[in-house]
Amino acid sequence: MAREAEVATFRRALARAGEGRPGVLLVGADAGVGKTRLVTHLAGLAEQAGARVVVAHCVDLGEVGIPFLPFSEALALLRDDGGAVEAAIRERPALGRLLDPGVAPAAQVDDVAERLQLLDGIRCCLGEAGRAGAPLVLVLEDLHWAEPSTRDVLRFLVARLRAEHLLIVGTFRTDDLDRRHPLRPVLAELYRQPAVERVDLEPFTADELRRFTTALAEAPLPDAEFEQVRSRSEGNAFFAEELLGADGPSEGLPWSLSDVLHARLQRLDPTVHELARVASVAGRLVKEDLLRATAARTRTFEDPAVLDAALRDAVAHQVFEVEGSKLAFRHALLAEALYLDLLPGEQSRLHRAYLATLTDDPSLGGPAQRAHHALRGHDLPTALAASHEAAARAARVLAPDEELRHLEQVLSLWDAVPDAEALTGADKADVALAASEAASRAGLFSRADQLARRAVEHLDEDKHRQAVARDLLARHLLDEDRIDDAYEQAELAVAQLEAEDPSPALAWATARRARVLLNLERDDEAAAAATQAVEVAFAVGAPGAEADALTTLAILEADDPDAAATLLATARARAADAGELLAELRTTQNLSTTHFYGGDLDRADAVVSEGVERADSTGLSWSSAGQQLHVLDELFRYVRGDLAARPLPAGLPAPAVPFLASVQLYAAVARGDADAIARCEALRPAWERDGQIALYAGGTLVDALTWAGRHDDAVATAVEVAEFLGTVWSEFFLGRIWISALALAALADAAELVPAGSGARERDAARARLLEVGGTLGEVAHTTAVRGRPRGGQLGPEGRAWLLRADAELARLRAAASGAPADPALWEATVREFGYGYRYEEARSRFRWAQALHAVADGAAAAREAAVALAEADAMGAAPLAGAVREWARRARVVVPGTPRRAHEAVLTDREEEVLSLVAEGLSNRQIGERLFISTKTVSVHVSNLLAKLGVSGRAEAVDVAHRRGLLSV
Repeated sequence: MAREAEVATFRRALARAGEGRPGVLLVGADAGVGKTRLVTHLAGLAEQAGARVVVAHCVDLGEVGIPFLPFSEALALLRDDGGAVEAAIRERPALGRLLDPGVAPAAQVDDVAERLQLLDGIRCCLGEAGRAGAPLVLVLEDLHWAEPSTRDVLRFLVARLRAEHLLIVGTFRTDDLDRRHPLRPVLAELYRQPAVERVDLEPFTADELRRFTTALAEAPLPDAEFEQVRSRSEGNAFFAEELLGADGPSEGLPWSLSDVLHARLQRLDPTVHELARVASVAGRLVKEDLLRATAARTRTFEDPAVLDAALRDAVAHQVFEVEGSKLAFRHALLAEALYLDLLPGEQSRLHRAYLATLTDDPSLGGPAQRAHHALRGHDLPTALAASHEAAARAARVLAPDEELRHLEQVLSLWDAVPDAEALTGADKADVALAASEAASRAGLFSRADQLARRAVEHLDEDKHRQAVARDLLARHLLDEDRIDDAYEQAELAVAQLEAEDPSPALAWATARRARVLLNLERDDEAAAAATQAVEVAFAVGAPGAEADALTTLAILEADDPDAAATLLATARARAADAGELLAELRTTQNLSTTHFYGGDLDRADAVVSEGVERADSTGLSWSSAGQQLHVLDELFRYVRGDLAARPLPAGLPAPAVPFLASVQLYAAVARGDADAIARCEALRPAWERDGQIALYAGGTLVDALTWAGRHDDAVATAVEVAEFLGTVWSEFFLGRIWISALALAALADAAELVPAGSGARERDAARARLLEVGGTLGEVAHTTAVRGRPRGGQLGPEGRAWLLRADAELARLRAAASGAPADPALWEATVREFGYGYRYEEARSRFRWAQALHAVADGAAAAREAAVALAEADAMGAAPLAGAVREWARRARVVVPGTPRRAHEAVLTDREEEVLSLVAEGLSNRQIGERLFISTKTVSVHVSNLLAKLGVSGRAEAVDVAHRRGLLSV
């Protein structure tokens, strides 16, 4: 009633979902304003339109809650229909455990990988449930009570919506969201997604409230009565309805909503009121069987007939609504008012009654509910034991946040429960270690570190377990990039474990120590430790540790790509055998880069393709390793000369967008996309997120600026990128060779544009500045090649090619400054080095080789190489390079196949081209005359002639046309 705008928004979203354009509506409002009434109405509309509607709820069980509750509820409902949803569940064991938490996980499960599969499995099931014209509408009620796993699923779904026939409608209470509420940052993230629409449900206006009350009363209220309802309810739909339900408004009615609710209940049979009080302890929603069994423990309902009658009356008088096998208070405010009206002793007694019911019949609720009622009922031993059991169940359904909170609850109760070890079957150190692992899986590395340290402190008298705890602590410290601290703990762990017989613990600790030593650049020690770890792991049967150590050895063997590849292939097989999917994908990533580093692009490409397919098929497309494989796939396509523009993958999570967008800039610049510079610049804010983004986006920006003739900006950007990454990585990061070569190309282009007719002093000063900067960049490139710690101590084919390119560009710069030709052999060597498969850079270097050959009067060879470069540029779609080759061939009067001169196009004279280039710099006729030592009148004649030849009427238009026709050297 009176929600026409919101209903229209829903109808549009429903229509889009039916067409395969999924969406999310997030409905927020204060308590009582009408969220539930609205979504109930919308659900009815959806069903009338042929949609499938599933309603699921979040439940208030304190700070922890039941992991994935609304989604497990939704999947259970969808599963009942069988078909594709049931098949999807059967294919994903993690989904089966979500629906039946008693099912044990398979052996050797990678929790992070399986959690990602679980989330993707939920997405697939929801996607399978909708059809064209008959979408699935999933209603998620009371998201303000959502636990961390439910919030994670919602974020995951929104980020990966593709073409599903799905509409998600979520509701939440805005008055519950203080600034520290965990839903607030999730909402902020979701609102930025294009598929999400925000629906803010405001209290009724006076006109809307009049329509609402007229519909409820079936006749317009007298003005005086309406004014009372309006002033007291303030447009709150639930309050207004309760006021009308209290036999109409009157002067004697209480002012607060709580009083109104109690007044209505007190007019009902006392047994109904008492039953509602019992139900309020369970929250808004309670299983009917649980309520019956708990109420029967009280004196009022010892007689089942009394209980039956009270239940019927409660439903008849709209205290409860029936939702499947559950009973729900008509509004959460009613449950809250009743619960707050209970005395502390009454609350405690009823919580213990629920606990007793759940203990007698575990099918009525899980350990999280028992823990909740035990805590509220002040039964600390039971609360501790139930929290420990709830943590184990959360671990089985891959909910690390909830597992951590339950375990931290156990730790907080430990000292207050004398027989805690007997109740849990573990000691305090075990619980701390389990909590540390859960924190790590939840991405809370600092908390994981703290909990592991607690375990280490508790295990002074058990050196073996203390060593295992130290190894875990070292792993967490590595995750935090605290390498020195990780080294200290890894050394202590290995020293303690080496005093015992070989074990999987020793294999892992030694492998971890090797990785720490590798990070500290102590390569010889890292190799020795990794070798030892492989031997121990093989002897004791620890394939995961063996794979980890083999990966370290492969990185150290980079000077021998074949040996490194063999090690990584073995590591990948070990990881697969161990069921560690993420380790398998990381090893695949390393194997592909090893092949690439060795110059074997075909094998690198094949391995990446296998990795991408494996990541996609296991639901790990956008895990850290899966994301890197997609980046490598994009990069290798570009290197092989595939410059086709591809949209970012549908459903790409927001954090991954800058990585894929930055690597796509290589091809965008090579194609000459008009927005390439803007796209590079747009990624500047993401530099801080990861140095890889800064390298890709910053380096391609240097190249794009050079093509645009903005040489000073290009060099300045190269310096900025180098300085930024020098602080993020190290001063001599290997990518600095590439950055230096691109900056040298900008300087060489600038030197070739220094006008020959300018004054000798001005010309010499300009060239000296360029040479000084160029000399510095050349030195940096060579110093980086030595001190940049290349794999195996020497540059691979790509590094050698870029170092040669830097030398060749420096020679081109010096040639432009001195007027003496550069040695073509430098460019010939560069072409040969890029010949390992870097198609675009090979063609670009071949063009420079042709220019160098022409400069030494080898016209035939120049024409031959220019023809190859042009054919390659055209085949790849590298428009700027193709245009540059054609323009150079025209100016140099070199006959190159593929550069036919248009009969209708007038050719500019050399002087006109010189004037045009200065016009492009923005110089006036007088300034051009001073630069070329000719009169202003002569300049005016040249400008008039070139405007006529280009068929334009103004200087700006002339520059634009000249750029498009390739008549300006940029």
